[in-house]
Amino acid sequence: MIQIPRGTQDILPKDSHKWQFIEERLHAIAKNYNYKEIRTPAFESTELFVRGVGGSTDIVNKEMYTFKDKGDRSLTLKPEGTAPVVRSYIENKMQHDVVQPTKVYYMDPMFRYERKQKGRYRQFVQFGIEAIGVEDPLIDVEVLSMLMHIYQSFGLKDLKLYINSIGDQDSRAAYNEALVDHFRPSITEFCTDCQVRIDTNPMRILDCKKDRDHELIRTAPRMYDYLNEESKAYFEEVKSNLDAIGIGYEIDYNLVRGLDYYTHTAFEVMSDAEGFGAITTLCGGGRYNGLLEMLDGPHETGIGFALSIERLLLALEAEGIEIPEPEGIDLYICALDEKATEKASHIVHTLRTKGISCDIDYKRRKLKAQMKDADRKGAAYTIVLGGEELSTGNVELKHMGSGESKTVHLDELHTLLEEK
Repeated sequence: MIQIPRGTQDILPKDSHKWQFIEERLHAIAKNYNYKEIRTPAFESTELFVRGVGGSTDIVNKEMYTFKDKGDRSLTLKPEGTAPVVRSYIENKMQHDVVQPTKVYYMDPMFRYERKQKGRYRQFVQFGIEAIGVEDPLIDVEVLSMLMHIYQSFGLKDLKLYINSIGDQDSRAAYNEALVDHFRPSITEFCTDCQVRIDTNPMRILDCKKDRDHELIRTAPRMYDYLNEESKAYFEEVKSNLDAIGIGYEIDYNLVRGLDYYTHTAFEVMSDAEGFGAITTLCGGGRYNGLLEMLDGPHETGIGFALSIERLLLALEAEGIEIPEPEGIDLYICALDEKATEKASHIVHTLRTKGISCDIDYKRRKLKAQMKDADRKGAAYTIVLGGEELSTGNVELKHMGSGESKTVHLDELHTLLEEK
């Protein structure tokens, strides 16, 4: 029997309403913050991610689904959303759009060849935003406020926002030099990946999952101590404005975000909910000054975040927050014979085109079984259609909740149900 690929999942009809509920909420919040949706291809040139994400990252080195097409071009299923958005921004010359900054969001499947863990899949859905074209602490605060608004709108409470500053390129270069001096004498005690990172991206050693408990990581220099005055002032303005609007946060001096393009503000949201799991990160993001130029684009800056819908669902479950069940159908027509079933199919067609949700029994079951089916489908009302009803056109419209019935003509069904 052919089975689902490892690391993927079927979202069954009994659960799809949860996804729809979350997606609708995310669309609505994005609209409130004036972010417009962008849709990029499911696959891109492999070079986009090698250059845009960073050749030293696990994403590029270990996790990408890469293949050659019939034209011998190397393509990759997108593992993250920022690089494709930036590619589109550059290619479509969006820096010349009248409305600035460019504020977009996406909600797309992503693909990474990861070891399967709770809440992590090889195909997963990310909601992300990007604000490109302005470098201002206030836009950083807007992005952080939107992020916390999203989680809190679902009722989540066991959350912690961690922030840090990676500083500008000069600050980052000075910090990387200090990290090399700190780790180099004992680098052989670290995993093979970190032994490579010390020469390619030393900050990623602080992000290592294998060696995160190593004493040298706990005693590593603090990024904040290597920020120049401009970077410190930027970070202080971010913090003061978060304070002003009441968004709580903690500073994590080891929070660096592993991708090569991050500068200034970096952040993560963690869940403290009991039972959430060992990996508590819900979301991450930060400012990227230089990414557009790395991709041969204009000298523009941006900031964004990406969250996993799968992990959002896991957090809701951990805090015991239930997504409301969808409403049932408006009407179920029970038919007593073949002729009535045929007429019922005509009626539901007409009602559906007028915006009334309704259904009938296609298994030609007895009345009792049909009424049970109507109840399972959450029908607000039922009618029974037989020979007498077909001849007179009058039916008993029964409210399934109260049990009350009212005699109506079939021609009145649409109007009456619209009013309910």
